[in-house]
Amino acid sequence: MIIKGGIVYDPANGIFGEEMDLCVDEGRMAEDGKGEVIDARGLLVMPGGVDAHSHIAGTKVNTGRIMRPDDARLGIEPRSGVCRPCTGYTVPNCYAIGYRYARMGYTTAFEAATPIIEARHTHEELEEIPILDKGALTLFGTNWEVMECVRDKDIGKLAAYVAWGLRSARGYGVKIVNPGGGEAWGFGSNVKGPNDPVPNFDVTGAEIICGLAQANEMLRLPHSIHLHFNNLGKPGNYTTALETLELLKDIKPSRMRQVVHVAHMQFSAYGGTSWRDFESKAPVIADYFNSHNHATMDLGQLLFGSATTMTADAPLEYGNARLTHNKWSNHDIELEESSGVVPMVYFRKMLVNAVQWAIGLELALLTRDPWKVLMTTDHPNGSPFINYPEVITLLMSKPKRDAEMATLHEQLPKRTSLGGIERELDWTEIAIMTRAAPARILGLEDKGHFGPGADADISIYDLRPEEVDPSRDHALVKKALAAAKYTIKSGIVVSQKGQILAAPPGRTLR
Repeated sequence: MIIKGGIVYDPANGIFGEEMDLCVDEGRMAEDGKGEVIDARGLLVMPGGVDAHSHIAGTKVNTGRIMRPDDARLGIEPRSGVCRPCTGYTVPNCYAIGYRYARMGYTTAFEAATPIIEARHTHEELEEIPILDKGALTLFGTNWEVMECVRDKDIGKLAAYVAWGLRSARGYGVKIVNPGGGEAWGFGSNVKGPNDPVPNFDVTGAEIICGLAQANEMLRLPHSIHLHFNNLGKPGNYTTALETLELLKDIKPSRMRQVVHVAHMQFSAYGGTSWRDFESKAPVIADYFNSHNHATMDLGQLLFGSATTMTADAPLEYGNARLTHNKWSNHDIELEESSGVVPMVYFRKMLVNAVQWAIGLELALLTRDPWKVLMTTDHPNGSPFINYPEVITLLMSKPKRDAEMATLHEQLPKRTSLGGIERELDWTEIAIMTRAAPARILGLEDKGHFGPGADADISIYDLRPEEVDPSRDHALVKKALAAAKYTIKSGIVVSQKGQILAAPPGRTLR
């Protein structure tokens, strides 16, 4: 296959909007080629999108489907062509996940958390998701064996256990959620911060995090620890975030990458002492990332409308259920983890939700280095992943942000700095945040770029970047990003103008 004349953005290889041809041979990028020619003259061409943090498979997702028959009735698509039937909006079925990512030009997605003992369920669902390459991060943050190794200060044994856990669960990386909090929840409690002791174990969350980080580096894993902070989702928790990041700054990485990747940073950048004086602390968090190089983050951007919150942070979900008076599912896995699921609706006129919306955008716009920030919605916690085009246009257009802010709570400008931020991201920065950086942060050497031998995952959009101004023409940009003109997965055209043409199975990475 030869893709002719596209305007190519491949930041990993120093290509920033150059007109050039791309060649594909046997599913890989090549220096020359022959065969089918795709005319992409003047069109926006980027590597296939990579989503490093999403909830797409496993018992939490399936519980969300069971809890929400109302959601299942949304997004119904009957069987047609190569496509199986699709259902759902915030918790779509397996087939819809693959098709909808592919329509947007995404070719890789990672399930953010799965327990060892329930990994078979996760992999059954991953196998059913068509087209995408995918993987799953394995939960270790409240595991009894982990806490015993940490208590005994036996990092060698801890590394051996992590290796066994990843192999047994066919996992890709080490996920830590509210370390110690799941065990405390078994006694109806929680840990308030990284230095709180875990009930019945002589360890703290800080010791769990540092122990797993050291074991991760001992094993030279491709991805760093993937961390969901203690105290997440609570006013004033930005101090917990900064305190935890400081714990890890002196750990030396065994590979050319970060030491810690912070999940859905938006939910841990909160100021105030209660929801009454709740405010953004995104500028403080962004300043920390601007001055330190051992950490990266994804946004966990919130958008208004329906969502389904799901996390291995069970006490957080109990709090969400009490706060919203909504239905609630709680799950405990003896010796390993706990989790919860609660439906959610985010309202434009609710000040707390408006501030949360602004925080994610602030984090992306105030962090100077786009290689440190991934664009995610923590699907489906902040919003379903199909709304990524909306997030991208908000980041690229200040007029769009200003128009949105005008529809929100009148107190918003006093609680956030978003209105005063002039920065608008360009296509290079978007390609980094959605392609090159996720691949680099995950350690995926064959993803996120067009170098020889890379996976031939390519997205071509019906946009002419030399003619379209994303700041002014944001509606046009959003429409184009929602349905790629071509999505190519491993050298196969899988989607064209929003229509799925082929549904290969994709690979599971472990």
